[in-house]
Amino acid sequence: MEVRQLQHFIAVAEERQFTRAAQRMHIVQSALSSSIRTLETELQARLFVRNTRQVQLTPAGRAFLDKARDVVRTLDQARQVVADVEGLKSGSLAIGTVHSLPAFLDLPSLIARFHRANPGIEVRLRQGDMLGLLDQLKGGELDLAFLPLLDPPEDFVTGIVACDDLVVVVPMGHELAGRRNLPLAELCQYPFVDFDVRWGTRPLIDRAFGQAGLSRHSAFEVTDLETLVGLVACGLGIALLPEAIADARDSQVGIAHLAEPDICWELVVAHARNAADSQPVNGAAREFLTLLSIG
Repeated sequence: MEVRQLQHFIAVAEERQFTRAAQRMHIVQSALSSSIRTLETELQARLFVRNTRQVQLTPAGRAFLDKARDVVRTLDQARQVVADVEGLKSGSLAIGTVHSLPAFLDLPSLIARFHRANPGIEVRLRQGDMLGLLDQLKGGELDLAFLPLLDPPEDFVTGIVACDDLVVVVPMGHELAGRRNLPLAELCQYPFVDFDVRWGTRPLIDRAFGQAGLSRHSAFEVTDLETLVGLVACGLGIALLPEAIADARDSQVGIAHLAEPDICWELVVAHARNAADSQPVNGAAREFLTLLSIG
């Protein structure tokens, strides 16, 4: 049974004549008659009593009419829902982000701008660690995610949002405070306050020390920025943080700059790869990327 057959049936039932119904549906009368016969054959019931002047519904036809109208109405509503989503009149956008998002991305302001332009789109925001966000992107629970990603998997598309050099964060008055061109090896003598192995800048830092053939002692492992900064400020260790984050807390801690090569912390926006192209499937996500001039 096809939707057009239901539409043909409704037209004949309402017009009570094949000629007018055919004109209404913009098809020839013979095609309309064939469509009705096919429908009756499939239902194994006569739907109309035909005579030379008009047609009348049979009891089966009257019972079928209300259901046919319900189906067509539901399909019309479904088409409108799809049109509204594609036209950004309705729908949703799920965004993920790592904890302690850097100062150089003002995500709340971006979401506010998007909402003003697209008030019918519900925006949901979730925080998590890098691997958790990637799992949610892959599972379709998130449309976009902002996260540091060293080696993007092939099934994700990423765009760089910002890149910031890591600097050494130390307690106020520490012997390293204010130093420049500080060798990475010199840091190994101090205890570190690190993020958990899956959080924030930790994977990048581990790789930088590993590539340099160096090891360090992680005295503390935390999952939030303020605890990390607080531990450093209390003299319990040093840390590596993006410069923008460190500068915003220069009243709490001292800062030292590494020697080249710099360790650059890249923040990317990622989405699952679409088989058709490099754009997100969700039109709302595509629109959000335009705010970042990405995609």
